[in-house]
Amino acid sequence: MFHHGWPLSSDDWDAQMLYFHSKGFRVIASDRRGHGRSTDIGTGHDMDHYASDVSAVVEHLDLKNAIHIGHSTGGGQVARYVAKHGEPQGRVAKAVLVAAVPPLMAQTDANPEGTPIAVFDGFREALAANRAEFFEAVASGPFYGFNRDGATLSQPVVDNWWRQGMTGSALAHYEGIKAFSETDQTEDLKAISVPVLVMQGDDDQVVPYKDAALKQHELLSNSTLKIYEGYPHGMLTTHADVINPDLLDFIQQ
Repeated sequence: MFHHGWPLSSDDWDAQMLYFHSKGFRVIASDRRGHGRSTDIGTGHDMDHYASDVSAVVEHLDLKNAIHIGHSTGGGQVARYVAKHGEPQGRVAKAVLVAAVPPLMAQTDANPEGTPIAVFDGFREALAANRAEFFEAVASGPFYGFNRDGATLSQPVVDNWWRQGMTGSALAHYEGIKAFSETDQTEDLKAISVPVLVMQGDDDQVVPYKDAALKQHELLSNSTLKIYEGYPHGMLTTHADVINPDLLDFIQQ
């Protein structure tokens, strides 16, 4: 089951859904509340509701021995779901965190190396002022590393990111910034005992890998860490040819 990042939709997993379907897997992805094709709801844009929504889908489909794969904010969603619902219910076999936001992005007294809250305030300001321009800037710049010297920008990739974002709710996206940046998921990671693959690029300009993947690996009791040299935050799209076989290898172990 695939869990997308902010402010996207299940469409962001196309390359993985098709790959694993071709390998004989049942593949499932949902749009988070207020994102993609899900209902535009005015409340519950926080990790607890994200995780309980996942649990409702899992129980409805009666999924057992499932593998949950989450990217960015979706990684936070996976961590909260597995810790609070999936493992206690005995429905999870493994999990994968890809460029994921846990344990905590925002800078606090207890997390001095985090990203200053002013940065996230800037995200909110830009989104409220002109969401379309803000999303264009994110997709054409840091998300895929298209702002790096020598990078070749793919306009269709940028357009697809923008399309997914603009399909969702402005309110869900605005309030989701707090969810992905200020939710402390240290205890979620400590509570997970199933095998977890932690994957991230060392040129991730959105979620610094030293504050995310390395800390996740330290806090998880049963994890495998893979750091990819030069890969950006959106490596699931830009480097699917490498990421997909690595996912498959972990799943089949």
